[in-house]
Amino acid sequence: MGASGLVGQHVVARLRLRGHVATTVARTAREGVDHALDATTATPADLRPLLAGHDGVVFAAGVDDREVPRGPAYPAFHRGNVAPVAALFAAARAEGATRGVVLGSYFTHFHREHPEWRLAARHPYIRSRVAQARVAREAAGFPVAVLELPFVFGRAGDRVPTWSTPLARWARSRAPLAAPPGGTAATSARRVGEVAVEALEAASGADLPVAEENLTWREMIARVASATGGHRRVRALHPAALRAALVLSGVAYAVSGREPGLAPRHLPDLLLRELFVGTGARGALDAAIHDTFNP
Repeated sequence: MGASGLVGQHVVARLRLRGHVATTVARTAREGVDHALDATTATPADLRPLLAGHDGVVFAAGVDDREVPRGPAYPAFHRGNVAPVAALFAAARAEGATRGVVLGSYFTHFHREHPEWRLAARHPYIRSRVAQARVAREAAGFPVAVLELPFVFGRAGDRVPTWSTPLARWARSRAPLAAPPGGTAATSARRVGEVAVEALEAASGADLPVAEENLTWREMIARVASATGGHRRVRALHPAALRAALVLSGVAYAVSGREPGLAPRHLPDLLLRELFVGTGARGALDAAIHDTFNP
């Protein structure tokens, strides 16, 4: 499920490369999709015919942290991230599947490693991802591996990360480039496909952070600028400037009646950290970053 997306396409390609037969499901019909079905409204009864005869299942759909719903945010994230896995894995269990994979978020890794950060309590999106992992395993009754994904670079046909377009536009513009302290782990869609299939074949059932490089925000923006054809200097953004900007965005959301999945009030405490996973390997993402910004 979610087979037409950037990461979903890489998972399907890897499954077939390894000799597996894969049935693909996505929200809308397009080339390479066997069945069009909306994950947010599908019931176990809708899903069971698609899962008959399958040994494993992969959930690569869901709603990410850029969603800003009207009203309280958590119900929207529950509909996008939690309810669909409950339906999918209940149907898979009824059809005799023995293993599964959920493509989740690296925020669940930090939620587990740093309970003092209170991530699930502060951020509706992270709360939905924590619930997603728990509910998938409860509904399945068989091993379900949760891949904890950071920023993902790469390309699959015309699909690129949704955040890459505004970032590329900024990097190509004449506007100053600036980045705050802190940084993030990152990986490639190709690597996610590999890890997902390895976990499925092994019936892993583990929490699996997936990261190939750890990048400061300054390094990340500089490498994106280089990939888009520029080699401009990336200036340091003072943490106070970031905090002020996020306070203003929080006020704007409140006035419009919207609530983001990552609470602006607490977001600086997250973004100004080094959200690194493992040690990483310098240059491991060069090809994926290039592919993201160069068709």
